[in-house]
Amino acid sequence: MSMFTTDSVIGVIGAGTMGAGIAQVAAKAGHPVLLFDAAEGAAARGREGVAKGLEKLVSRGKMTADEVEALVGRIQVITSLEEMAPAALVIEAIVERLDVKQSVFGQLEEICSEQTVLATNTSSISVTAIGSTLKRPQNLVGMHFFNPAPIMKLVEVISGLDTRPEIARDIYDLSASWGKKPVHAKSTPGFIVNRVARPFYAEGLRIYQEGGADNATIDAVIREAGGFRMGPFELTDLIGHDVNYAVTCSVFDAYYNDPRFLPSLVQQELVNAGHFGRKSGKGFYDYSEGAEKPLPHTVDAAAKPNTVTIEGDLGVAEPLVELFQNAGIEVTRTDGDGRIQVGDATLMLTNGQFTTVRAAEVSNRNLIHFDLALDYAQSGRIALAPADKADTKAIAQAVGLFQAAGKAVSIIDDIPGMIVMRTVAMLANEGFDAVNQRVCNEEAVDIAMQGGVNYPRGPISWATAVGLSRILNVLRNLGASYGEDRYRPSPLLLRKVAGGRQA
Repeated sequence: MSMFTTDSVIGVIGAGTMGAGIAQVAAKAGHPVLLFDAAEGAAARGREGVAKGLEKLVSRGKMTADEVEALVGRIQVITSLEEMAPAALVIEAIVERLDVKQSVFGQLEEICSEQTVLATNTSSISVTAIGSTLKRPQNLVGMHFFNPAPIMKLVEVISGLDTRPEIARDIYDLSASWGKKPVHAKSTPGFIVNRVARPFYAEGLRIYQEGGADNATIDAVIREAGGFRMGPFELTDLIGHDVNYAVTCSVFDAYYNDPRFLPSLVQQELVNAGHFGRKSGKGFYDYSEGAEKPLPHTVDAAAKPNTVTIEGDLGVAEPLVELFQNAGIEVTRTDGDGRIQVGDATLMLTNGQFTTVRAAEVSNRNLIHFDLALDYAQSGRIALAPADKADTKAIAQAVGLFQAAGKAVSIIDDIPGMIVMRTVAMLANEGFDAVNQRVCNEEAVDIAMQGGVNYPRGPISWATAVGLSRILNVLRNLGASYGEDRYRPSPLLLRKVAGGRQA
């Protein structure tokens, strides 16, 4: 039986955007809430901000005025920590400093009962470290919400080394009762989301640094082919490069300089220049008044082919066949290794190699790699990477084929793994590694990445749909192309492929 009911008093320390949002979530679930902030007047302003935000829902018919009044009425502003005494759970959402958090929780142990659960909303500090100075570290748990807390579904429930399992269980159940999607995780650097998400930024930054494509094109391919809501450059501009770079450095340092988490020199330069993104007016994009956002590279219209030959099974790209047929193109199917032949061009899904290297291996100068898509039937864009010696006629034939299938086509430089494929492969690999290191289970990885950062599909589920053996091959080829440990496959991925879990 849970230690929490709707009568349980919930304390929230810190009345900024996150703290006020958490207070709103608890009050909406029916709890009496105590809201405190050390800055004079901040708690009252936080409560007022909640009320103003909810008034917008009233105007849209999502809530009634009486419901808003009742919700806000359950949030009581207090002016001292001593008034937290009745709380069954106290959640802190304050500055990310270990010493400050330890001090606040130490004071709360003297004020609250021995049964009071203390929760930290930290996104980067070890829960174990926070609890190391407490008298009752077994009562401390991580309760990591995502911004904005009233909207984002994920809550990472983080167990420190001393956290009692039943407390983590009850916080999990409480979060679920608040309409959230909780996941259990161990207190390790980055927990789930901030660890598994690193390749989303890192691979985009590396492709850009190596001249694979410009930032607008990479963002467009990630959105329109990969199905993500934002590309890596739009997202880091929104987060702030100072913040995003600091988190990357923190995770890199915490994992003893593991090259998987290597920070980007490109992003460091932006931080050094003070180009933090939207908040500074300039990042990868210019946000000054009148500035125009650059357009992605999109190839001009090419002739539609009359026929196309599909050699073998295209696997995850099989929906393309129906698109070709619906476009009035005559499709012939033969045995083969999964390729598309149109005119002089040979098209294959990227396998993590340079197209030019693969072209040399198969003695086909007109080989063109195409990128992964979330849903080939619905995606609006596709990226192509021709081998260096591919002739212009063959490239035009490939472009015309995909344009006939309803795709905007972006030609990118020959870069291993292209854009979506290498990003998804690395996200899945990091997810498997988190599971392998017993941070969480596979289901938690997918729930966390969809619920915390709005990924269109959980990376492990996505990799399984693509085929784990294909993902493993991409990673191995990336490793061979770069000669770097960064792309080493997770032991768990190796084990699953060897055990027969292909798709």
